[in-house]
Amino acid sequence: MSDQQRNIASPRPGERIAKHLARAGVCSRREAERLIAEGRVRLDGQILTGPAVNVTGKSRITVDDKPIPAPAPARLWRYYKPRGQVTTSRDPQGRPTVFDALPEHMPRVISVGRLDINSEGLLLLTNDGALARRLELPATGLARRYRARVFGKPDPAALDALSAGIEIEGVRYGAIRARIDRQQKDNAWLTVTLSEGKNREVRRVLAHLGLRVNRLIRLSYGPFQLGQLEEGAVAEVPPRILADQLGEGGRDGWAIGRGKTRPPAGGKPRKPEPGRAKKRAGAKKPVGSKKNVSPKATGQNMTGQNPAVKKAAGGDKAARGTSRPGNRLHPKQRRGPRKGGGGL
Repeated sequence: MSDQQRNIASPRPGERIAKHLARAGVCSRREAERLIAEGRVRLDGQILTGPAVNVTGKSRITVDDKPIPAPAPARLWRYYKPRGQVTTSRDPQGRPTVFDALPEHMPRVISVGRLDINSEGLLLLTNDGALARRLELPATGLARRYRARVFGKPDPAALDALSAGIEIEGVRYGAIRARIDRQQKDNAWLTVTLSEGKNREVRRVLAHLGLRVNRLIRLSYGPFQLGQLEEGAVAEVPPRILADQLGEGGRDGWAIGRGKTRPPAGGKPRKPEPGRAKKRAGAKKPVGSKKNVSPKATGQNMTGQNPAVKKAAGGDKAARGTSRPGNRLHPKQRRGPRKGGGGL
């Protein structure tokens, strides 16, 4: 190893370069590692040969000999993906992509997970690769909720059994909650909530039960709802709400689900007053929320449903899923995080 290579690889303050590239909106961490392996990333004029390198704000980093932008604050958008769009930046078959349909004023963004070409509904977009990775990880615990129209007559017992997980052709799927909302002759509407999100999971699991999915709409991703978005529309989640729902972002990434208490400058975190502690113990507030959050901030109305979804499902009662108590997502009843994964 040369002296220059040894200097580049030596420990230094800062953060790993893959994370830095992701925060700058260049690419995801995984993509950054691929770019480094291909010799397309330079640090202070030297080609990197591995990702185990720390960088700071003073480091000069280029990708394909072009300086990277300074890391911007993390931002998150809700997008109603229509059917017929693929969730990729480029498609070899020339099909329309999600990113082709976005407004020109938006910065470079990446998707949080995926929705296949025949699926529609909520797709989260962000300019921060580290945030996208945290939202996608199964360990993060964000649940995805779907409305599925299927051809066939579902067996309630078979749907209930999915809560214990299922193995299909050697692939193990985790717990899935599914219920029948409406039966319309040979079609039925289901509400499906899953905690992993493997590739095409909803379609494959329901097909294994003899049900063919002919429409699939994602309603929510963790605390973020499709809400009142119209098909093809995009809306940014306000920064205050993003921090409130996911916790503060820092060197260690995002603390999903629970907000972190910032210590006062130059001191230790303040201890809560006894009276306030008792008040907090009896309060009923959503996890990670410090204030009453506007329903519009996360895309909710009083029922947490998009009017287009109600119409597609054949009525307000069916679309809200009011056959069981507690399924309506009032802002003060927002569920906490559950396990999550990739797109479907």
